[in-house]
Amino acid sequence: MKPAERRLMRELPVLRRHMTYSTVLALVGGGLVVAQAVLLATVLADGFAGQPPRTGPLAALGAVMALRALLAWARGGLAQRAAAETKRTLRDKVTDRLRRTGPQRLAARRHGETVTLLTRGVDAVDPYVVGYLPTMAATAVVPLTVVGWLLWTDWTSALIIVVTLPLIPVFGALVGMHTARRTARQWQLLARLGGHFLDVVAGLPTLRAFGRELHQSRVVGEMADAHRRATMRTLRVAFLSSFVLETVATLSVALVAVPVGLRLLHGDVDLRTALVVLFLAPEAYLPLRAAGAAFHDSAEGVAVAERVFAILDEGEEEQEGRRGPGAPGGQATDLPVPDPRTATLCLDGVTVQYPGRAEPALHRVSLSVAPGEHVALVGPSGAGKSTLLALLLGFASPARGRVTVGGTGLAELDLDAWRAHVAWVPQRPHLFAISVADNIRLGRPGASDAEVRRAARAACADRFVAELPLAYDTVLGEHGAGLSAGQRQRIALARAFLKDAPVLLLDEPTAHLDPESEAAVTRATVDLMRGRTSIVVAHRTSLLPHADRVVTVREGGLAPTGPAVESALGPVPALDPELAPDLERTRDPERALDPDPDPDPATAPGPAPAESLVTS
Repeated sequence: MKPAERRLMRELPVLRRHMTYSTVLALVGGGLVVAQAVLLATVLADGFAGQPPRTGPLAALGAVMALRALLAWARGGLAQRAAAETKRTLRDKVTDRLRRTGPQRLAARRHGETVTLLTRGVDAVDPYVVGYLPTMAATAVVPLTVVGWLLWTDWTSALIIVVTLPLIPVFGALVGMHTARRTARQWQLLARLGGHFLDVVAGLPTLRAFGRELHQSRVVGEMADAHRRATMRTLRVAFLSSFVLETVATLSVALVAVPVGLRLLHGDVDLRTALVVLFLAPEAYLPLRAAGAAFHDSAEGVAVAERVFAILDEGEEEQEGRRGPGAPGGQATDLPVPDPRTATLCLDGVTVQYPGRAEPALHRVSLSVAPGEHVALVGPSGAGKSTLLALLLGFASPARGRVTVGGTGLAELDLDAWRAHVAWVPQRPHLFAISVADNIRLGRPGASDAEVRRAARAACADRFVAELPLAYDTVLGEHGAGLSAGQRQRIALARAFLKDAPVLLLDEPTAHLDPESEAAVTRATVDLMRGRTSIVVAHRTSLLPHADRVVTVREGGLAPTGPAVESALGPVPALDPELAPDLERTRDPERALDPDPDPDPATAPGPAPAESLVTS
């Protein structure tokens, strides 16, 4: 049994119960097989002897056959229920793990492969649960029952079966190892095909704009053809395995039948005993032959289980990394969340290292944000500003150092309870294919329609929402299709206004906005920041005059902090040089809310990635 199979048995109680029921039913089935063979041999022997048919054996034979049919029905029904429960449990485990996975790790995952795994992949577990496990239970019980009865009936035939019986699993194992490799390769190609196809569909407008849609069509066709060839190779191996097992089983039965026939001709054995041996000999090999066929059917399910456990193990590593620095003994304690209105947010020597990157995203960063303080983070793209926000949200885990809230390690807190006190607006917010009101209501699910409208007005979203066909009841397309990038940003801001949280984490809240909208959103954001602890990532300078402190993030570290910018008049030494032209505008308070008419190319709208599924 493979490690993935042992883990399935260990972690899924439904499979342990299924194996117990299957073993009991196989034991009963083995007894019924023996009884049917004995009764049938008795009836036929009496007929050849010229005796009139007896009612008792015929009635018993009919009852045994009916019981076998009822047993097969019960076995199939229990197996189907176990398979449905197994698939539901695996999907729940994967989705729960993905729900607890940070956006950074989700962004590194191929979402098409994950979708394929949760749909077509998990369905492949059916043959394993319905066919393979009951067959393995029968393999362990039925041959022993048959051989035990034959030892009492005709020990010579039983000895031949005992000698030849191991040949089937030996040949099956030799072919099975090759099948497992072929099936794993087939599944990898299918997952890659699903992931690539999803990427192509999502990026079809870009491909058409660059005239590359036909090329990608050929690529998808080539990948589909590679999967077809891998599938056919796997089927060839399966047919070869079936041929080998059937040949070995047929020869083994012949080794039993020929001596019995010769002994019957010489009168060394009676007809009834010979018939019992001939009826039971194929039954001894049947479970092993069925197990060989079921193994090939279940190989893809085992490969899928290995992939499921790989995802779960990745999540466990992330959870351990998150708990290790903060909780004694590496155990999360879920302490009560300190009052965010009076708690200091602190990063103490934090280092964040993403998989596959040589340089850390943040290196030994220390930052303290007092209650009610407004901190602006500036710096070039890729410097680590968004990672710093991800740390405070619990989406990223520090490899070294500690993140604390009011002196309590974030790893020791209930993250869901902590996030309830935080409003977050990401760079590219995700909108769902639901109504505009429900998208805003994600900030506070129990909010009334009037509260939703007030939040939209505060985020300067009410005007364009009113122009939609059904206003707030308009159902948006996937990823907010039908709205511009700036409109999507204002819907996300409305969520933050509606949540009314004491801690604000804003990742470029004025990105993708035209000058008029930027000025309006800036005024609304300033009102929202008042009285709250706020950390704002900014490329533009419209919010900088309203920050108590400007911190430059550069190459994974923090540059010396600039002085307070209450009036936004003095120079900010630590400010990135790229912001110098914009900063000149902040020297005049009357122009502080007037954005640069030539927007920063870095803030140009782009497609909304799947990692931004968690919104404020």
